[in-house]
Amino acid sequence: MAAEYGAVDDRSSSKRLSLVAESEADTVSISSDGSCQYSTSSLLNADEETRLFHKNKKDTKNGTEAESTPARLIAVLLLGVFISNADGSFVLATNGVISSEFGRLSDASWLVTSYLLSMCALQPLYGKLSDIYGRKTMLLISYTFFGVGCIYSGIAQSLAGVIIGRAVSGIGGAGMMALVSILITDLVPQREIAAWRAYVNIAATTGRSLGGPVGGYLTDTVGWRWSFAGQAPLIGIAAILVAIRLHDPVQLTTSEQTDNQKSKLSRVDILGSFLLATTIVGVLLVLDLGGQKLPWDSPYIAGLFILSFLFLVAFCFVEIYVASEPVFPLHLLRKNCIAASYGSLGLSTVSQIGIMYTVPRYFQITRNSSVTAAGAQLIPAVVGNVVGGLLTGIYVQRTGRYKLLLTLAGVISSIASTLLILRWNGHTGFLESLYIFPGGFGMGLSQASSFVAMTAGLEKEHYAVATGGLYLSSNIGAVAGVSIVSVVLENAVRTILGQRLIGPGSKEIIEKAIKDVEYIGNLKGDIREIVVSSYVTSLKYSYSVTLFSSIFAFIIGLTVQEKKLD
Repeated sequence: MAAEYGAVDDRSSSKRLSLVAESEADTVSISSDGSCQYSTSSLLNADEETRLFHKNKKDTKNGTEAESTPARLIAVLLLGVFISNADGSFVLATNGVISSEFGRLSDASWLVTSYLLSMCALQPLYGKLSDIYGRKTMLLISYTFFGVGCIYSGIAQSLAGVIIGRAVSGIGGAGMMALVSILITDLVPQREIAAWRAYVNIAATTGRSLGGPVGGYLTDTVGWRWSFAGQAPLIGIAAILVAIRLHDPVQLTTSEQTDNQKSKLSRVDILGSFLLATTIVGVLLVLDLGGQKLPWDSPYIAGLFILSFLFLVAFCFVEIYVASEPVFPLHLLRKNCIAASYGSLGLSTVSQIGIMYTVPRYFQITRNSSVTAAGAQLIPAVVGNVVGGLLTGIYVQRTGRYKLLLTLAGVISSIASTLLILRWNGHTGFLESLYIFPGGFGMGLSQASSFVAMTAGLEKEHYAVATGGLYLSSNIGAVAGVSIVSVVLENAVRTILGQRLIGPGSKEIIEKAIKDVEYIGNLKGDIREIVVSSYVTSLKYSYSVTLFSSIFAFIIGLTVQEKKLD
């Protein structure tokens, strides 16, 4: 655990602490007798220690324990993590009901896409802005955006209004996850990062697990609007707890505050931030629309791709030649720890999300399962994710090693995809339904070990910016996983059914079978057998995508240059 921290009340002690912190790599803490103690166990510098852990002199003299400890502080932050993840699974479960109320079922996906686009566009920015304005300020801002978006979605009188509210919530959601991980790197030694992130993963997984069922129940009883609006008070409580537990530095005078704000604003790379956000939105729209809502050879997709590329070139130019403080220093991508962790986690996410996206459909088609029963089949993967994260934390804390886990993540995930290809043939029993456990387990290993790998070879001042980039790589992997798997599945089903169904009305059957799962459940006799078997075969092609993604993640893991952890 990190050393105990104290705030410095007198100017001379503060000055000595600042000088030592600037000249030495080690950190400094103030013991109960007022003497300076030097330690490498913390990742915090003196200013961050004073800001995050405030202990008054009276408590120090009495020898009492500091009011704010890493465990208590991180526990407070987990409430926001839980809410943001519960919100996501709630919308996944009810977007059809919400859009149907406005008579626009075909636009249901925008309830998810709008949140995802704004979250991915803003996620890389939170790291740099938190370096400039402070973790507490940006965390409270993210809570505010999330809460306002939930309220607006709850009172909106049109689907467009609900979608706008989701986009606003996404701005907040971007910071609610990334800033927690950034704060963990501030609060604990490198060896303990994976262990604490495992607790964050448990909170996130619990939120994802409960969000759908609870949101569905509220939708059936009091209505979906209250499911949105009801999140606002919870976010308010989380914000109040953060406001109480996280402490800002000593207050400045009015003139000092004005000069300080001007100085901070001048450090914000506004042009680079705009170009980066625009590039991300363009790329995600290409992945989301291409091959699903629009054909890949559509002029709209081509134009969007070209615009995204031009914005990317402009962003690189600004970051290299214009920005005094780049929102994301491009030289970081040349570091092995950054490139390897981003690539490994992104590909692992493609694999896991690809499996999670198709498993419910497999059981809906082969067993004619309800949405609830099909969704419950994902529980083994969820449990595996939690177990993988916890074991990674324990292993890294005891050994200080992480490369082995990062490579094992790809191998274990590959086993899951291989089992699905070989054994899921349309008549899946209970034991065979557990084959997705290794996929979740491998993802748990990858999430925790890739974060440790990123921080191990990186200078401390880049932690926040790099963390935002790591979350972005994971989110892009999620969008790519859904998009690629969907395209492969639809094209395979269309091709195989086109070969097996011939005659009058066959084209209509094929189109309905591709677009409506309930239609397949109502089919009888030979036609149903043909459609189901065609889907089972097509899903094997989809799992081939997840298999190759896991293999590439394994290969990237082998390239990691393991560093000694503090």
